[in-house]
Amino acid sequence: MTKDHSYLITPFDNPVVAILEGIDRDVERGEDALMLGLGLVMLSSTFAPIAPPTVILPIVAVIFACSAGYARINYHRMEHKLSASMAALDYHDMAKLKAIANVFKQYPMPSLIDSLNPAKNLVRTWKSVLGGILINPFWMPIFYMMGIQIKEEANLGVLAQVIIEVEHKLYPVLSKD
Repeated sequence: MTKDHSYLITPFDNPVVAILEGIDRDVERGEDALMLGLGLVMLSSTFAPIAPPTVILPIVAVIFACSAGYARINYHRMEHKLSASMAALDYHDMAKLKAIANVFKQYPMPSLIDSLNPAKNLVRTWKSVLGGILINPFWMPIFYMMGIQIKEEANLGVLAQVIIEVEHKLYPVLSKD
């Protein structure tokens, strides 16, 4: 198996530790992408004296879409790499990582096409329309993309919490610090 398709890089590594380190690194990568998008959106107010809102606001929506899209792709990649890695483990090691695999089952993420379709996400669409009515119609796409960003952040937060719990169960001595 290659690095792109599995968390098990070499057969000599402790497989559970290798998977935990790999998925933790990928969760951090997804969180970093979301924070980069949020940071760029926060910096967009710097350009308010230079560019009109008709230019800045669509760019903000695109930034949210790009960061959430990358996080979604990363989430799906983590799910595939975890399932490929767990297929190579014995039952005892698989039981240690079952809680992480359950997160992907309990919090499935639809494809980006489904998430970006307003007809399939009526609650998010309604909230963005309501926000657009209350604030400014140009904000509707921003609110819609922000909803996707928030969902990504929530799922990565749950996954990170479960990874920490699994690490504490496997290594109780290290978790006392």
